[in-house]
Amino acid sequence: MAAPPPSASGEPAPPPPPQPLQYSLLLQHLVGDKRQPRVWDPAVFGGIPCPPKSEEQKMVERVMESCPFKAALACVGGFVLGGAFGIFTAGIDTNVGFDPKDPYRTPTAKEVLKDMGQRGISYAKNFAIVGAMFSCTECVVESYRGKSDWKNSVISGCITGGAIGFRAGLKAGVIGCGGFAAFSAAVDYYLR
Repeated sequence: MAAPPPSASGEPAPPPPPQPLQYSLLLQHLVGDKRQPRVWDPAVFGGIPCPPKSEEQKMVERVMESCPFKAALACVGGFVLGGAFGIFTAGIDTNVGFDPKDPYRTPTAKEVLKDMGQRGISYAKNFAIVGAMFSCTECVVESYRGKSDWKNSVISGCITGGAIGFRAGLKAGVIGCGGFAAFSAAVDYYLR
């Protein structure tokens, strides 16, 4: 770097004032077009390096990410959740074991448990079907679109709700589509 030229009095000239910081230039490098993506490598940060995956691990990952596995998992999860929900609602319902022919008779424990089991199985089947339908349609939509975002769950919620509601008519199908899509969007917004 060259020294500044001396002034007329023989002393060196003062250095030029520093350029003001241009925030827009800085922001372009931080969040704008000139931002460089970083490669996430835990070894750079002193993390534990992970060995390459074996063929068996890759095969298990492919199976677990497949649409049939996701649908089966949602079906089983829906069955368990629906069964628990059905038993819970039957437990707090005052009409469980109620006989309309003899309203003053107290139901036996066997009758109450039988009604709880029937309601639990009914809810379990319905939740399993809804879970499998939603999971299948979401997986198919995600595979078709090639993206994993909130739109997939909204589209699959609309398809699932519309298919379930369409059995009761066109108006019920449209309402079911909108309701399931809104619920799916809310759940997806909350979870992401």
